[in-house]
Amino acid sequence: MSTFLQDFAERFAALNKDNLNLLGELYSDDVLFRDPLHEVHGLTAVRRYFAELYANVEALRFEFHGFDQVADGEGYLRWTMRYRHPRLRGGEEIAVEGCSHLLWRDRVYQHRDYFDAGALLYEHLPVLGSVIAWLKRRLA
Repeated sequence: MSTFLQDFAERFAALNKDNLNLLGELYSDDVLFRDPLHEVHGLTAVRRYFAELYANVEALRFEFHGFDQVADGEGYLRWTMRYRHPRLRGGEEIAVEGCSHLLWRDRVYQHRDYFDAGALLYEHLPVLGSVIAWLKRRLA
């Protein structure tokens, strides 16, 4: 198991709206952060992205359960993100499985998240959620 990945995951899981200054310990100044909904360049933009993310949810936490180093300075983290948003699913907790592909030297310079954007957001919107549920039933 990668010590770097385990340490990164532990420190990332400890992030919250009050300690986003710690992102500089995890990411390089020129970091590229991508997920299915966003692409963010640079540490300043990543801080802003996370500040908006934490400001819009009532609760957000990550549980890491896989640490796979595939090469020197490259690996994957498998995780479950749990969050509550007042306008999604009546404020109930939503859980989304995903993984992160990381490239690093002393800090991460490229972070790409993979997850189902529908499971994160779209399926929980009042009108769109029912359409997606109907489509899933029809395609199953």
